[in-house]
Amino acid sequence: MPEFIAITADALLDLVTERAAVRTGHAVVAIEGADAADPVVFAGGIADRLRARGRAAAVVSLHDFVRPASLRYEFGRDEMSYRTAWFDYAGLDREVLQALRRDDRWLPALWDERTDRSARARTVAANGDTVLLVAGPMLLGRGLDFDLTVELRLSEGALRRAADPATAFTVEALLRHRREAAAEPDILVAWDHRDRPAARIRQSH
Repeated sequence: MPEFIAITADALLDLVTERAAVRTGHAVVAIEGADAADPVVFAGGIADRLRARGRAAAVVSLHDFVRPASLRYEFGRDEMSYRTAWFDYAGLDREVLQALRRDDRWLPALWDERTDRSARARTVAANGDTVLLVAGPMLLGRGLDFDLTVELRLSEGALRRAADPATAFTVEALLRHRREAAAEPDILVAWDHRDRPAARIRQSH
């Protein structure tokens, strides 16, 4: 098992960008992280770097693939609901991962979390060898066929400090998923201190 190595935030972005850029054809990269880890912001930094290299890239937020509130809150706000009923991973697989590879198209959003209505988004035609960065919590260990996986991992203490009373129920869900999914990402980032992260990097395959 590789050990964690200290890395600067810029070097980490460059590392993930390089790993994504070497993929030929369309590629889908998972940036897993709790909301408190800001995985969408991190994914945006990768997308910017890829586009600067001339590679088509876009970010897909898992929060644009939530399930309707009637399903999310059917059994209340608890750990089980957040793990199993909150996000539409099947819809993400169908409309993003599979659609990109099969039809050269992808859907940027399925459901509007704020209005609790269909996002009414139009599919986007993939441009050249497109890299999609899918960002959000609990992506790994769900049978999704990613080309590269990155986890921005917050310690239990950091997760608890970041949670307010309204989101405290998500912490147990995140910790349980981490234990039970037992999915090893290609790049695991210790992310408690973003100005001085550390990374454990699997060899390219």
